[in-house]
Amino acid sequence: MEQQIYKGKLTQFHWLKIAKKEELTKNTFSLEFEIPESLHENFKFEAGQFVSIKFQSHDKEVINDYSMTSAPYEKKISLGIKITSPEGATAQLFKTYTVGDQLLVSEPSGRFTLISKPHEFRTIVAFAAGIGITPILSHFKNILHTEPRTRLFLFFGNKNSEELVYRDLLDNLARTCGDRLQIFYFFSQEKTADQFFYGRLDAKKLNLIINQILHLDDTDEESTIWDAVDEVLICGKGQMIKTLANACYHHGIPKKNIHFELFEEFNDDIYPIEKQFPLIENVEVDFKMFGKEYHAELPDNKDKILQQLLIQKFSVPYSCKSGICGSCECYLEEGEVELLENEYLTEKEEAQGKILACMSIAKTKKIKLNFDFI
Repeated sequence: MEQQIYKGKLTQFHWLKIAKKEELTKNTFSLEFEIPESLHENFKFEAGQFVSIKFQSHDKEVINDYSMTSAPYEKKISLGIKITSPEGATAQLFKTYTVGDQLLVSEPSGRFTLISKPHEFRTIVAFAAGIGITPILSHFKNILHTEPRTRLFLFFGNKNSEELVYRDLLDNLARTCGDRLQIFYFFSQEKTADQFFYGRLDAKKLNLIINQILHLDDTDEESTIWDAVDEVLICGKGQMIKTLANACYHHGIPKKNIHFELFEEFNDDIYPIEKQFPLIENVEVDFKMFGKEYHAELPDNKDKILQQLLIQKFSVPYSCKSGICGSCECYLEEGEVELLENEYLTEKEEAQGKILACMSIAKTKKIKLNFDFI
């Protein structure tokens, strides 16, 4: 039995049995699902992706997204989940469902992914906070398995050591792959023997990391490890992502090589808007959504299209408002827009006319959008 659910786009769900459930810390747990042979193709995924789970919480239907900690070669779906409040939906998920129960799980999606380059020498640096370690763990396990020439550095921030999730697994990876993986733990609310590892991961801490950890490169005496960084992965709360992404960019990493996954709604732009646009007043927006036609009149183009539609109480699909999640993806069928920072769409999709409403500024007086596509 399967179900199709519309979450901005059509999402395919299947019933999967819980094969394993484990309490990790006092407020985190893991779920592993059994994948029937008939659904193996449906649940193929890339490292860094997520699935959605549909379940009942307080007699209401809930759909939540959870990143996978499993790597593709493991051929299983394992999730790390944080309980955000004692009576919240994730707490009900933990209390209500156990091994042997079935849940509706979506086919994998998400674009917090990397192109595999098994024959290249690469340096990849990751920053994670709390449960943000989950897609990073998937990436690192996959890279260690498939890219023998890639070296990895993880900087993992938590409030204290009691809330540090997956430490045993991470430490074991570091022991077995110590020549290619180095892990550094930081605590914001627990004193450390070395003051360096006390505090949040932010721009100041990144500067110290570059100068004290990523400074000497044994493979190239004329450069630093930071100079050799090919890709940066960041996962956590919005403000952390914004701070570290900008700091990495200002320290020489191109924006296209800085990848981030957001674990909460975030309304700010990740990078500052650097362009100026001619003022256009009385912008007309026609759009198709959920099979219906809508019309809106925007006072001007001083703000992005999604934000203005939300102010007018239109139920446009969105999650982050920062160009990361892709929930507001749509086709531009008429008019022109300026697409600002975009972490989601590929160059091919942009060429096909796709935009993100949350990062688009109107450049013509009439805009036509289509949010309905499969």
